[in-house]
Amino acid sequence: MSLTAIIDYGVGNLFSLTQSLKAIGSDAVVTNKEDEIRKADRIILPGVGAFEDAVKKLYSTGLVQVIMNEVSNGKPLLGICLGMQLLFDKSFEYGEHKGLGLIPGEVVPLEGAINPALKVPHIGWNKLNKTDIDEPLFNNLTQDSYVYYVHSFYAKTDKQYITGVSEYGIEVTGSVRYKNVIGMQFHPEKSGRTGLSILKSFCDL
Repeated sequence: MSLTAIIDYGVGNLFSLTQSLKAIGSDAVVTNKEDEIRKADRIILPGVGAFEDAVKKLYSTGLVQVIMNEVSNGKPLLGICLGMQLLFDKSFEYGEHKGLGLIPGEVVPLEGAINPALKVPHIGWNKLNKTDIDEPLFNNLTQDSYVYYVHSFYAKTDKQYITGVSEYGIEVTGSVRYKNVIGMQFHPEKSGRTGLSILKSFCDL
């Protein structure tokens, strides 16, 4: 059976994610060990909290180069929430901070970009509008699929990398892909059947 490595670097929502993978019958290991990441068939980079803190903790594990090497070898990588934001070139969350540079673009505040009447952070369920009909992770989704968000910053990137958006005063980047690197601003592990379907499709890659 294939194996998913969930990167443990101290800022992830690991319990919900592992339970979701268990629910779809997928083997997963929560790890900060190089050999386990290399043995896995795919990688998930979770994340909650602040960008600067997360990227420092990720680098402190010594796993960044391992992740980069595995991605360059074609292994699928899924970044979730803050984990997705780390995939971009940089973030402007309380300063300017360098990301992993796996997807071109930058992470910017919702505040100032959306109607001031809308709350920040953006918390709750939103309809996911698929913008890439060829994205295999969304094969089993309908046009009325809803996903769960918790975030104050969002990714600005070229449309060619965006696979899904949600409306929150503006079109918020919901999901992205560049080759075998995938990101989701929403939490699939908190998005009910829709989220489980997406995770199942990722584990089938």
